Amino acid sequence: MKRTVLVVDDAMTMRKMVSFTLRGAGYQTVEAGDGVDALAALGANAIDLIITDVNMPRMDGIEFTRQARGALKGRPVPILILTTESEPEKKNAARSAGATGWIVKPFQQEQLLSIVSRVLPAAT
Repeated sequence: MKRTVLVVDDAMTMRKMVSFTLRGAGYQTVEAGDGVDALAALGANAIDLIITDVNMPRMDGIEFTRQARGALKGRPVPILILTTESEPEKKNAARSAGATGWIVKPFQQEQLLSIVSRVLPAAT
């Protein structure tokens, strides 16, 4: 069974690029344009991994991460932050909210897939 990744970014081109990369590696993707839509998608889909931007309208990625952790009710779903931000304060806020890792844009496809495979072991 394919693993499902929720890709959250307000930039459609970035969402499509991440989804394209993941689908090419055998993952299914669900896309959302901000944290509000992502919470709805999280409630409607069995998600194995979340990749989210930080700067988005309506609900940013850090607040989404915090709320997603509550919505997941203790399920160990990895949450990766994929953003242009690199300030230590933002990274610490994301970690405190429950983020698993941080990737700075622009990303290399191989780098993204390597990190995904490390935080999301193959299904057995």
